[in-house]
Amino acid sequence: MSAMPATAKRLPARERILATAGELFGAHGLRGVGVDRIIAESKVAKATLYVHFPSKDELAAAYLRRTDESWRGKLRRAALAAGDDPREQMVGLFDAVAESYERHGFHGCPFINAAAESEPGSLPYEVTVEHKRAVRAWVGELAAAAGATDPGALALQLTLLVDGTLAAGKLEQDPAMPQAAKAAARALVQAACPA
Repeated sequence: MSAMPATAKRLPARERILATAGELFGAHGLRGVGVDRIIAESKVAKATLYVHFPSKDELAAAYLRRTDESWRGKLRRAALAAGDDPREQMVGLFDAVAESYERHGFHGCPFINAAAESEPGSLPYEVTVEHKRAVRAWVGELAAAAGATDPGALALQLTLLVDGTLAAGKLEQDPAMPQAAKAAARALVQAACPA
């Protein structure tokens, strides 16, 4: 049994449940964690969990939505840190991918992992699809601002590169992988966006 984070003990029940579920889902996957374990480790009554999350799918979706906010924030910060040029921002967002590899206990992309464990049409699956589309739309906006000849195609290529790099991180956390992805992103951006 993993220890609940010290800060989680002081959180309201809903936040405690989400914090515990996030830690467990991230480490063991959606299917690898039962509701009873989340209840035990978040130190709430079963009824309390079901008041806040009527089903495990609802809890998994809340975890994924919270992860979506966090991950998209990291991508945006990394892009902005690369400067004002949208071409550099599309390359700079890969610094967030590299940072993920540095995190202790990195288990790959939580969205890809969730999609692999969820039935198409289920709530966790749908939240994952929404997340992937939102990231791709944002990268498409950057591509359009950079003057890409086909912003949609460039956004698709770059987000596939992000996803592939994150998925590879589940197998091995070789820091050369996100660096190789960033180099490939730079080549894609240079080819698609006139100087």
